[in-house]
Amino acid sequence: MEVFKSIAKTSSSFFVVCILLLFANAASEKTHYHDFVIQATPVKRLCNTRNTITVNGQFPGPTLEVNNGDTLVVNVVNRAQYNVTIHWHGVRQIRTGWADGPEFITQCPIRPGKSYTYRFTMQGQEGTLWWHAHSSWLRATVYGALIIHPKAGESYPFPTPKRETPVLLGEWWNANPIDVVRQATRTGAAPNVSDAYTINGQPGDLYKCSSQDITIIHVDSGETNLLRVVNAGLNQQLFFTVANHKLTVVGADANYVKPFTTSVLMLGPGQTTDVLIKADQPAARYYMAARAYSSAQGAPFDNTTTTAILEYQTSCSSNCAKTNPVFPSLPAYNDTATATAFTTKFRSPRKAQVPTEIDENLFVTVGLGLENCPSGASSSSCQGPNGTRFAASMNNVSFVLPSNFSLLQAHHQGIHGVFSTDFPANPPVKFDYTGNVSRSLWQPIRGTKLYKLTYGARVQVVLQGTGIFTAENHPIHLHGYDFYIIAEGFGNFNPKSDTAKFNLVDPPLRNTASVPVNGWTVIRFVADNPGVWLMHCHLDVHITWGLAMAFLVENGVSELESLEAPPEDFPVC
Repeated sequence: MEVFKSIAKTSSSFFVVCILLLFANAASEKTHYHDFVIQATPVKRLCNTRNTITVNGQFPGPTLEVNNGDTLVVNVVNRAQYNVTIHWHGVRQIRTGWADGPEFITQCPIRPGKSYTYRFTMQGQEGTLWWHAHSSWLRATVYGALIIHPKAGESYPFPTPKRETPVLLGEWWNANPIDVVRQATRTGAAPNVSDAYTINGQPGDLYKCSSQDITIIHVDSGETNLLRVVNAGLNQQLFFTVANHKLTVVGADANYVKPFTTSVLMLGPGQTTDVLIKADQPAARYYMAARAYSSAQGAPFDNTTTTAILEYQTSCSSNCAKTNPVFPSLPAYNDTATATAFTTKFRSPRKAQVPTEIDENLFVTVGLGLENCPSGASSSSCQGPNGTRFAASMNNVSFVLPSNFSLLQAHHQGIHGVFSTDFPANPPVKFDYTGNVSRSLWQPIRGTKLYKLTYGARVQVVLQGTGIFTAENHPIHLHGYDFYIIAEGFGNFNPKSDTAKFNLVDPPLRNTASVPVNGWTVIRFVADNPGVWLMHCHLDVHITWGLAMAFLVENGVSELESLEAPPEDFPVC
């Protein structure tokens, strides 16, 4: 009898401890309130001042810092002349798809003079994400860092850094980016490339009128700091390095990784990489630098280099501050070997929960195309190669955004005629994807086609690059999910031989995957988040041309497996 009393007492104590821990966690989780005012602000770069769309008059926009488990409430007021939405890049948005942000996918845009409040909770994510406009090309200047620290009382799985610094890589046009994309859409030609790259909004010493405001990041000798690097550029993968310093990669896309050391990073637009840097060099000034990784043969690109300065602060004499910074060695613009060596080093820090059985197996081609000039159109609207218009597609479907309803709204309210659910699971025609592709396969069809997934489905997607017009590296981003990158390679994916390369033990968990030039990437995820989720190339020129599709994930059985109701202030079209 005493034994039973002892067990009952122990069970009761355990229950009390669990309740106390639950309340302690709830007490540590906070709600953060922010106001974002979208407005035109005079910004001077490269000797020119132009009205630039910003958040709260800041370029880049404000850095948001939260802890894992916290909730963000951001009231966005649009005082600009353009429609706008804000996307919280990489946030899982479990059941809160209404807050994801892509225009006409999960919401109608916030019209000039209107507002919308985004509400969502960080669930199980730690590291660096970012936020940006997801309407036309506004994200060229409307972006900022979103930093998720561990829960209160918890620590990083690496030594705590002395300082933490966001490093946002961007692109700058002397022209209005909206005018740039509108001209390209009007003519059917490729848009003009950017005039500069930036680090935390500043181009750096190698551009005219830019030395005085160069970004300077201070360190002290011997300390280890954390750099949170984000490629917020519109249309270009970027190499990034720091002169004479090694970088230890510890995280990517708000997921920890097995640490590895490198001298150079390669980030596609949308990707983030957390690195530790030790100030172990002689006290001096060292350039941080970023420039293009351009894999598309013959395609124009911005070949300039942006710089910032890593400056040893307390141990650097006054003479040191006057010396020219040490300049780093950067890879060649087309150095695919270095880009591949970097992307293939990523591993999860422990055994990963990769789906080993698959319910939905998709094979999706990603690449460019050319549309024949429409009948009756003027030659001025068909200034692509040989009198065509540039296009892009997935499985030969060039994605068309709706204009009267968002896809999520149409799905939730059962509105017919806005989309179809017949996105093909395989290319309509099999061909030598990375070879000399027949011209008859260059023209995609246009449509708003979704692929339906049952809640809980285990999904594998082979992303196959094509050589149509030109092959290049494509950063593919999936909204609402992280996914495991289980393999990548060059040439055409071969299901008989390439499955042997699958890493089902410790593949990295990402939200944006770099599909190699003339190659393929395989990803897996479990469809555990109901809603409509865009998958697209994060080169904005490509999504403008239609390189996108969307998954429609159905509700599960319980309320916790179902999409929440839309908020009362949800924008209407």
